[in-house]
Amino acid sequence: MSEALELALRLAGVLAAFLVVPLLVGQVEHKAMAHMQGRVGPMYAGAFHGWAQLIADGVKFVQKEDVVPAAADRMVFKIAPAVALVPYLVAMLVIPLGPGLVGQDLDIGLFFVIAVMGAGVIGSLMGGWSSANKFSLLGGIRVAAQLMAYELPFVLAAASVAMAAGTLSLTGIVLEWSPWWLLWQGIAMFVFFVSGLAEVQRPPFDMPIADAEIVFGPYTEYGGLRFALFILAEYAGIVVLSALTAVLFLGGWRGPFDDQLGWLWTLLKTMAVAFVVIWVRVAYPRLREDQLQRFAWQVLVPLALLQLAITAAGVVMTA
Repeated sequence: MSEALELALRLAGVLAAFLVVPLLVGQVEHKAMAHMQGRVGPMYAGAFHGWAQLIADGVKFVQKEDVVPAAADRMVFKIAPAVALVPYLVAMLVIPLGPGLVGQDLDIGLFFVIAVMGAGVIGSLMGGWSSANKFSLLGGIRVAAQLMAYELPFVLAAASVAMAAGTLSLTGIVLEWSPWWLLWQGIAMFVFFVSGLAEVQRPPFDMPIADAEIVFGPYTEYGGLRFALFILAEYAGIVVLSALTAVLFLGGWRGPFDDQLGWLWTLLKTMAVAFVVIWVRVAYPRLREDQLQRFAWQVLVPLALLQLAITAAGVVMTA
């Protein structure tokens, strides 16, 4: 098989996973929240256990009118949803699913994924700025403030794992992983996961949206398929965050019979982390803007620096 054909097949596999897994996470969120909060609506669409709820949502978005505000920057307004979605597709290209099962194995894969995830937030900024709506603009400004606050602990936590493994390759990090990292890198895992929730603007870190006070943040003026793309970008962000957490801190494909079933372990760990993301949304209320900033700078950043010190000491002692 030629290298070009092999690469094309890998890219096709990644694209298929990108289209299916976020929708699966969305369906799981519907059902989990229905059980946790006693919501009966999502349990009835399509009869048995509400299996058609996601299809009903898709039909609803397709039927909605696509309106562009008269005073909006039309070009920026129209491309913002794609800018929010595409970076997560690019990030999935370098996240390994199993031994040799990766779209493109990069020596700087961790650096690449973090950089691309940060670029995804630009779509929300573009949507808020271009909408010609003061509530959308306020939501966009909050997106920028949140990104600045939580990007630092997010990167520091990832740097701790790279330091422990001695490589920026995601495949190399999985190969260097061992179970005792759950203790050694436990603080980094907490900081990385919480900062990642803020990066993808998931509750309780959804202050840029804050529907009770600024309507729906940067997405207020969006409807129809463009709004659906923003929602899909959120679920894609959950998948990327969950897969990264599984690869960096939970051993990725490592498990019993990992040579044959490595891909299965990665998927199971990814879905387990995604379920925690959903559970956190149900269990905790939204933070105020001052609480959100204080938590980042006074809690997560010191914890990330502490983890770096612990990792450095561990690397020196085991050298």
